[in-house]
Amino acid sequence: MRKQIAIDGPAGAGKSTVARAVAQKLGYVYIDTGAMYRAMALYFLRKGIDTQDCAAIEAVCDGADITISHEDGEQQVFLNGENVSKSIRTQEVSQAASVVSAVPKVRERMLVLQRRLAQTKDVVMDGRDIGTCVLPDAPCKIFLTARVSERARRRFEEYAAKGEAADLATIEREIAERDERDRTRKISPLRQAQDAVCVDTSDMTIAQVIERVLAIAGGSAWK
Repeated sequence: MRKQIAIDGPAGAGKSTVARAVAQKLGYVYIDTGAMYRAMALYFLRKGIDTQDCAAIEAVCDGADITISHEDGEQQVFLNGENVSKSIRTQEVSQAASVVSAVPKVRERMLVLQRRLAQTKDVVMDGRDIGTCVLPDAPCKIFLTARVSERARRRFEEYAAKGEAADLATIEREIAERDERDRTRKISPLRQAQDAVCVDTSDMTIAQVIERVLAIAGGSAWK
Protein backbone atom coordinates (compact mmCIF):
# COMPACT_ATOMS: atom_id res chain seq x y z
CA MET A 1 0.00 0.00 0.00
CA ARG A 2 1.19 3.51 -0.75
CA LYS A 3 2.12 5.72 2.21
CA GLN A 4 -0.88 7.80 3.24
CA ILE A 5 -1.36 10.55 5.81
CA ALA A 6 -5.01 11.47 6.41
CA ILE A 7 -5.69 14.86 8.00
CA ASP A 8 -9.26 15.74 8.97
CA GLY A 9 -10.88 18.60 10.83
CA PRO A 10 -13.32 21.51 10.61
CA ALA A 11 -12.96 24.63 8.44
CA GLY A 12 -10.13 26.97 9.41
CA ALA A 13 -8.22 24.51 11.58
CA GLY A 14 -5.14 24.83 9.38
CA LYS A 15 -5.48 21.54 7.51
CA SER A 16 -4.47 22.77 4.06
CA THR A 17 -1.47 24.82 5.20
CA VAL A 18 -0.16 22.04 7.40
CA ALA A 19 -0.85 19.21 4.95
CA ARG A 20 0.89 21.12 2.14
CA ALA A 21 4.00 21.73 4.26
CA VAL A 22 4.14 18.15 5.56
CA ALA A 23 3.83 16.76 2.04
CA GLN A 24 6.64 19.00 0.85
CA LYS A 25 8.95 17.99 3.69
CA LEU A 26 8.27 14.27 3.16
CA GLY A 27 8.29 14.38 -0.63
CA TYR A 28 4.67 13.22 -0.84
CA VAL A 29 1.88 14.57 -3.03
CA TYR A 30 -0.56 16.92 -1.33
CA ILE A 31 -4.25 16.32 -2.13
CA ASP A 32 -6.54 19.16 -1.05
CA THR A 33 -9.99 17.55 -1.06
CA GLY A 34 -11.57 20.80 0.05
CA ALA A 35 -10.37 22.35 -3.20
CA MET A 36 -11.94 19.46 -5.07
CA TYR A 37 -15.31 20.12 -3.42
CA ARG A 38 -14.94 23.81 -4.24
CA ALA A 39 -14.34 22.88 -7.86
CA MET A 40 -17.47 20.76 -7.83
CA ALA A 41 -19.43 23.67 -6.34
CA LEU A 42 -18.06 25.99 -9.02
CA TYR A 43 -19.23 23.48 -11.63
CA PHE A 44 -22.81 23.70 -10.33
CA LEU A 45 -22.73 27.48 -9.95
CA ARG A 46 -21.54 27.93 -13.52
CA LYS A 47 -24.40 25.76 -14.71
CA GLY A 48 -26.83 27.96 -12.81
CA ILE A 49 -27.97 25.08 -10.61
CA ASP A 50 -29.52 25.89 -7.24
CA THR A 51 -27.21 24.30 -4.67
CA GLN A 52 -30.30 23.31 -2.66
CA ASP A 53 -31.74 21.34 -5.60
CA CYS A 54 -30.46 17.82 -4.97
CA ALA A 55 -32.18 16.34 -8.01
CA ALA A 56 -30.57 18.84 -10.38
CA ILE A 57 -27.18 18.33 -8.76
CA GLU A 58 -27.38 14.56 -9.02
CA ALA A 59 -28.41 14.77 -12.68
CA VAL A 60 -25.16 16.46 -13.74
CA CYS A 61 -22.72 15.40 -11.02
CA ASP A 62 -20.91 12.73 -13.03
CA GLY A 63 -20.10 15.32 -15.70
CA ALA A 64 -17.51 16.92 -13.43
CA ASP A 65 -13.98 15.54 -13.75
CA ILE A 66 -11.70 17.05 -11.12
CA THR A 67 -7.98 16.43 -10.90
CA ILE A 68 -5.05 17.91 -9.02
CA SER A 69 -1.51 18.40 -10.25
CA HIS A 70 1.54 20.28 -8.99
CA GLU A 71 3.46 22.82 -11.05
CA ASP A 72 6.56 24.54 -9.64
CA GLY A 73 5.62 23.23 -6.21
CA GLU A 74 2.13 24.75 -6.33
CA GLN A 75 -1.11 22.79 -6.36
CA GLN A 76 -3.26 23.29 -9.45
CA VAL A 77 -6.92 22.27 -9.52
CA PHE A 78 -8.53 21.36 -12.82
CA LEU A 79 -12.24 21.16 -13.61
CA ASN A 80 -12.88 19.35 -16.88
CA GLY A 81 -9.45 20.36 -18.09
CA GLU A 82 -9.63 24.01 -16.99
CA ASN A 83 -7.35 25.36 -14.29
CA VAL A 84 -9.75 26.81 -11.69
CA SER A 85 -7.25 27.20 -8.82
CA LYS A 86 -8.03 30.90 -8.41
CA SER A 87 -11.74 30.79 -9.27
CA ILE A 88 -12.57 28.45 -6.38
CA ARG A 89 -11.14 30.73 -3.66
CA THR A 90 -14.18 32.94 -3.04
CA GLN A 91 -16.70 33.08 -0.20
CA GLU A 92 -19.54 32.21 -2.60
CA VAL A 93 -17.83 29.05 -3.76
CA SER A 94 -16.81 28.14 -0.21
CA GLN A 95 -20.37 28.34 1.07
CA ALA A 96 -21.73 26.46 -1.94
CA ALA A 97 -19.14 23.72 -1.42
CA SER A 98 -20.31 23.20 2.15
CA VAL A 99 -23.90 22.79 0.96
CA VAL A 100 -23.32 20.47 -2.00
CA SER A 101 -20.87 18.31 -0.06
CA ALA A 102 -23.83 16.96 1.91
CA VAL A 103 -25.42 15.53 -1.28
CA PRO A 104 -24.81 11.75 -1.35
CA LYS A 105 -24.23 11.63 -5.11
CA VAL A 106 -21.57 14.34 -4.84
CA ARG A 107 -19.74 12.45 -2.12
CA GLU A 108 -19.91 9.23 -4.12
CA ARG A 109 -18.35 10.97 -7.10
CA MET A 110 -15.67 12.55 -4.94
CA LEU A 111 -14.82 9.23 -3.31
CA VAL A 112 -13.99 7.80 -6.74
CA LEU A 113 -11.89 10.82 -7.73
CA GLN A 114 -10.01 11.03 -4.41
CA ARG A 115 -9.17 7.34 -4.17
CA ARG A 116 -7.98 7.41 -7.76
CA LEU A 117 -5.48 10.11 -6.84
CA ALA A 118 -4.20 8.12 -3.84
CA GLN A 119 -3.72 4.82 -5.65
CA THR A 120 -0.36 5.45 -7.27
CA LYS A 121 1.42 8.02 -5.08
CA ASP A 122 2.42 8.60 -1.47
CA VAL A 123 -0.02 11.27 -0.34
CA VAL A 124 -1.01 13.69 2.37
CA MET A 125 -4.76 14.16 1.97
CA ASP A 126 -6.86 16.56 3.99
CA GLY A 127 -10.61 16.97 4.33
CA ARG A 128 -13.41 16.05 6.70
CA ASP A 129 -13.85 12.33 6.12
CA ILE A 130 -10.45 11.17 4.90
CA GLY A 131 -9.56 8.95 7.85
CA THR A 132 -13.10 7.68 8.34
CA CYS A 133 -14.21 7.13 4.74
CA VAL A 134 -11.84 7.98 1.89
CA LEU A 135 -8.66 6.35 3.25
CA PRO A 136 -9.85 4.27 6.23
CA ASP A 137 -6.72 2.11 6.13
CA ALA A 138 -4.24 5.00 6.21
CA PRO A 139 -1.60 4.18 8.86
CA CYS A 140 -1.36 7.83 9.91
CA LYS A 141 -4.54 9.74 10.81
CA ILE A 142 -4.65 13.18 12.39
CA PHE A 143 -7.60 15.32 13.45
CA LEU A 144 -6.82 19.06 13.53
CA THR A 145 -9.20 21.37 15.33
CA ALA A 146 -9.34 24.85 16.91
CA ARG A 147 -11.80 27.19 18.61
CA VAL A 148 -14.45 28.67 16.31
CA SER A 149 -13.36 32.22 17.15
CA GLU A 150 -9.75 31.43 16.25
CA ARG A 151 -10.71 29.74 13.01
CA ALA A 152 -12.85 32.75 12.05
CA ARG A 153 -9.96 35.12 12.76
CA ARG A 154 -7.67 33.11 10.51
CA ARG A 155 -10.18 33.06 7.66
CA PHE A 156 -10.79 36.81 8.05
CA GLU A 157 -7.07 37.47 7.73
CA GLU A 158 -6.88 35.28 4.63
CA TYR A 159 -9.56 37.34 2.89
CA ALA A 160 -7.97 40.60 4.05
CA ALA A 161 -4.60 39.55 2.66
CA LYS A 162 -6.24 39.00 -0.72
CA GLY A 163 -7.99 42.37 -0.55
CA GLU A 164 -11.45 40.82 -0.25
CA ALA A 165 -14.07 42.54 1.88
CA ALA A 166 -15.18 40.38 4.80
CA ASP A 167 -16.91 40.71 8.16
CA LEU A 168 -15.45 38.80 11.11
CA ALA A 169 -18.80 38.22 12.82
CA THR A 170 -20.30 36.90 9.59
CA ILE A 171 -17.37 34.56 9.03
CA GLU A 172 -17.63 33.22 12.57
CA ARG A 173 -21.35 32.56 12.15
CA GLU A 174 -20.80 30.85 8.78
CA ILE A 175 -18.05 28.63 10.22
CA ALA A 176 -20.29 27.60 13.12
CA GLU A 177 -23.12 26.84 10.70
CA ARG A 178 -20.76 24.86 8.47
CA ASP A 179 -19.52 22.86 11.44
CA GLU A 180 -23.09 21.94 12.28
CA ARG A 181 -23.85 20.88 8.69
CA ASP A 182 -20.66 18.85 8.46
CA ARG A 183 -21.23 17.09 11.80
CA THR A 184 -24.90 16.25 11.20
CA ARG A 185 -24.95 15.24 7.55
CA LYS A 186 -26.04 11.65 6.99
CA ILE A 187 -23.24 10.74 4.60
CA SER A 188 -19.68 10.75 5.97
CA PRO A 189 -20.16 13.31 8.76
CA LEU A 190 -17.23 15.21 10.22
CA ARG A 191 -15.85 13.18 13.10
CA GLN A 192 -12.53 12.03 14.47
CA ALA A 193 -11.51 8.52 13.45
CA GLN A 194 -11.03 6.24 16.45
CA ASP A 195 -7.35 5.74 15.62
CA ALA A 196 -6.64 9.40 14.77
CA VAL A 197 -4.47 11.67 16.92
CA CYS A 198 -6.26 14.92 17.84
CA VAL A 199 -4.24 18.15 17.67
CA ASP A 200 -5.84 21.41 18.88
CA THR A 201 -4.12 24.20 16.93
CA SER A 202 -5.86 27.12 18.71
CA ASP A 203 -2.75 28.30 20.53
CA MET A 204 -0.10 26.86 18.26
CA THR A 205 1.89 28.47 15.48
CA ILE A 206 1.85 26.86 12.04
CA ALA A 207 5.47 25.78 12.56
CA GLN A 208 4.53 24.06 15.81
CA VAL A 209 1.62 22.23 14.21
CA ILE A 210 3.78 21.07 11.31
CA GLU A 211 6.42 19.79 13.73
CA ARG A 212 3.76 17.94 15.72
CA VAL A 213 2.26 16.29 12.63
CA LEU A 214 5.69 15.23 11.38
CA ALA A 215 6.38 13.68 14.79
CA ILE A 216 3.10 11.76 14.62
CA ALA A 217 3.85 10.60 11.09
CA GLY A 218 7.30 9.48 12.24
CA GLY A 219 5.69 7.02 14.59
CA SER A 220 3.30 5.55 12.02
CA ALA A 221 3.15 1.93 10.94
CA TRP A 222 5.42 2.20 7.89
CA LYS A 223 8.40 3.55 9.87
